[in-house]
Amino acid sequence: MTKKIFTFLQIIFLITLTSCDSDKKETLTYFGGKIINPKSNHVVLFSLDKVIDTFYLDKKNKFIGKLNNIDEGLYYFFHGDENQYIYLEPKDSLMLRLNTWDFDESLVFAGEGAERNNILIDCFLEDEKDRKVFYGYNKLEPKHFKQKSDSLTELKLETYDNYLKNHPKETEGFGEVLKISLMYPVYARVEKYPIIYAKYSKNKSFPVLDTLFFNYRNDIKINKELLMYYPPYSRYVKNYLYNETYSLGHPPVKNTYSSKFTLDLLNIIDKNIVTEKSKNVFLKQTLISHFYNKSSCNINQEPFDKFFELSTSKEDKEHIQQIINDSKAVAKNKKIRDFNVIDYSNSTKSINDIIKGKSTMLFFWNPEYYSERYIVSRIKYLSTSYPNVKFIQIKIDDVNTDRIKNIDIKDQFYIDKNSEAQTFLTSRMPRCILVDKKGKVTNGYASFSSYNINPHLEALNEIN
Repeated sequence: MTKKIFTFLQIIFLITLTSCDSDKKETLTYFGGKIINPKSNHVVLFSLDKVIDTFYLDKKNKFIGKLNNIDEGLYYFFHGDENQYIYLEPKDSLMLRLNTWDFDESLVFAGEGAERNNILIDCFLEDEKDRKVFYGYNKLEPKHFKQKSDSLTELKLETYDNYLKNHPKETEGFGEVLKISLMYPVYARVEKYPIIYAKYSKNKSFPVLDTLFFNYRNDIKINKELLMYYPPYSRYVKNYLYNETYSLGHPPVKNTYSSKFTLDLLNIIDKNIVTEKSKNVFLKQTLISHFYNKSSCNINQEPFDKFFELSTSKEDKEHIQQIINDSKAVAKNKKIRDFNVIDYSNSTKSINDIIKGKSTMLFFWNPEYYSERYIVSRIKYLSTSYPNVKFIQIKIDDVNTDRIKNIDIKDQFYIDKNSEAQTFLTSRMPRCILVDKKGKVTNGYASFSSYNINPHLEALNEIN
């Protein structure tokens, strides 16, 4: 399972290490590499939710960064609209090489720290393969599903043991991250199995599970603050919390989460997540994701009140209040308020003139939440499925106003800070507003990515 280490170029910055001033006590770590077919002119390095540094590509699409006195642990870098995790230790000299046309599959490391990062990428790619395998496993009865998942965890554990045996100098911290990278994606799928099984079963009910089905839980701690941003770990914690909520007697969710389910989940988070920062993150993510999944401008007030009660983050509370205010600012069955947009010939136009006499979905988007690749794919699907609906994309981030390639430029706009649309986009969150041929709002806060938008679009598509 270990990827063959690809050695490319001589790592120029390794030479630099020998010329450091020996009188200085600072510990230097180097991170650099080459990006083929770059999507931007820079790479941004993060630790948790904080930017560590930004590295700019040179004329040969290479970059190099010097980091002073960093802590050992997980970091992640962004390039374009994609990111990947790396594990850095002081005095590492890590260089990457990747092709953005095949971002994760092409990513490979060389230099000090390369082997541990190459196996982490292997774990990520193996998880992508496992995801497809579990599509079939989820339809199995509990006994057979458990056999399959246990066999897989044994193979993962064998990989873990072999790596540490061949790399005895690895730190305890990396050993923990490697084990999580290998094992937790399987555990997360075991947690999700009852929910998916119910979806495929004839009677649409949860399977009957024995007491040993979740026996791995005895070895798991769900309050590791430094790992809460790491997808294999956070995904497991999330699935566990949902499973605990279902165990309170909730039936399988078909389309949207009930207010009672959301309330119970918020309480489960409050009960199980000890660290304040992580708890606040889970509370906010849960509330927003359930609201967006519902894909409706109707606010279920009780879950929002519970969030305000449990969260200790003033910033999060203000953001959620903005979402509530934004939702109420566009009324269903009322004509949409006119506002100006700017097209890509730099002309200002009235939205009412653009949508006049056409059933329309106005998609207000922010690159912080949606990648251009996903938008292209989703718009193409929706346009094919609902040919009588006009799909307008409006970028609300007026800092970077570049158009989306591979989508008709005539349907793309952006707004500046003076647009009247800013009055219902105070949260800066993406939203869809559906408008009929008469300019009346049929849905004021639909979600671009939720399947629950489909019935609303279908109704709009059938309006003559």
